[in-house]
Parts: sequence; structure tokens; C-alpha cells
Amino acid sequence: MSDTPIPAPSAFPYATHLDVMFPALAKVDLDPVIAGVRDRWYNQTLARVNESVVRLGVMQGEYHWHKHDADDEFFYVVDGRFLIDLERGADGVTPGRVVELTPRQGFVVPKGVVHRTRAPERTVILMIETAAIVPTGT
Repeated sequence: MSDTPIPAPSAFPYATHLDVMFPALAKVDLDPVIAGVRDRWYNQTLARVNESVVRLGVMQGEYHWHKHDADDEFFYVVDGRFLIDLERGADGVTPGRVVELTPRQGFVVPKGVVHRTRAPERTVILMIETAAIVPTGT
């Protein structure tokens, strides 16, 4: 991995909502939530399951390079196309590996792996991760 510093998350225009939208025993209906999204990179915590959360992402564009030292992340594509760049190449810019996900495909990024996510078109994903992860890429 390059020694290029990972940018501060405050430099990116992400709409991140950490409140739990659907409590236990509530029906989760995503269609109206997705239809109401106007942001290019939207993240909403949907539900808490034990020490983990299920989050909805509606996005188009590119997230920044980051890693989570103590937690894995699971990404599942509902609609669209989602790219996960893993570990930068020696130039500090080029991804070392790109994983492409299409609807009904998922992927785990293990803790400690530097990654960046991209959505070349409007894409809807679900993420499962520990509640300790604050989805600002830190």
C-alpha cells in the first residue's frame, strides 16, 4: 500500500444518517426510502441486529479510500452496479484489485484492508457491519 494519506471524511459530501430507521418488530419497506433519496451518496442505518447494523446505501459516484482496523464490512447489491477497489497500487492511485458486484451479489471486505467503493450508475446496496463503524470511512 502507498504512503499516500487517506483524506479526512469531512472533505466529502456524503449524507450519513446513523439513527435507526426501523426498530425491532417493524416492517422494513425500502421502496419509499429509496424513492426519496436525492443525494448522490446516501447512507441510512435501517436496523440494529445484536452488535451489528444493516445500512442502506443509495449512491452514484466515488467514495474515498479508507479502512476499518477492527471490523469487516459486507456489501450486497440490490440494484445497479457497485465496484470495490482494494488496496492501492504502488503509484498510490491505481487500485490493486477491483471487485464488481451486480444485483444479488455480495462481498466482504476484511478488517484492515484499504478500499474505495464506486457506483458508476445510481446503485442501491445493503451493508452489514458492526455498529462501531461510523460510515464516514474512518
